[in-house]
Amino acid sequence: MLWDQKGVPQKGWTCEGVTDLGSPDGRCEMCGREEIRYVHHMAHEDYEDLLDVGCVCAEKMEDDYINPRRREQDLKNVAGRRKRWLTRKWKKSRSGNPYLKTDGFHIVVYPLSDGSWGGKITDLGTGDAVTNKRPYADAGSAKLGAFDGMVFLKGRKVASAGGNSGAQG
Repeated sequence: MLWDQKGVPQKGWTCEGVTDLGSPDGRCEMCGREEIRYVHHMAHEDYEDLLDVGCVCAEKMEDDYINPRRREQDLKNVAGRRKRWLTRKWKKSRSGNPYLKTDGFHIVVYPLSDGSWGGKITDLGTGDAVTNKRPYADAGSAKLGAFDGMVFLKGRKVASAGGNSGAQG
C-alpha cells in the first residue's frame, strides 16, 4: 500500500486518462485493492511513475470528489452504448451498405472486394472523413470498429475544444 510509504505524495495528482478493463481484473497501485475495472492513470510532478488506481483513491489523490466519478461514469456509459450498438436500427444506403447518422457523424460500413469489411466515419459538422485502416471479418466487427472510431473522434473534438473528460474509449 503506497498511502503509507514515504516519498509518495498524498495530494496534487492529476488524471492522465481512464481505461475500462472490461471486467474487474485490475489492482489499485495506491491502496492495493483488487478487482478494479476502471483504472485512473494518475501523475504527479514529484513522483516519477504513473500510478494506476481505482476511483476512490483517484478522488483522494486529486482532492476532487466529482470528476473521478464523472470520468468513470462516462466510461460506463460508453461501455453500455457499445453493448447496444449492434442492436440499433441501421439504415441501408442506395448501394445497400449499412449506415447511421448519430452524434454528429455519418457512419457507413461496406464489404471490400476480398470479402472483408471496411468503414468510413464523416464528421457532419466539418465534412472531415476517416476510413478504417484495417479490414474487419464481418459487418458486425466493422460496426463495432466504427463505434470505437466515433468515440475516439468525439474525444478528440472535446479535447481540441478545450474540454477534457479524461475518458478514453
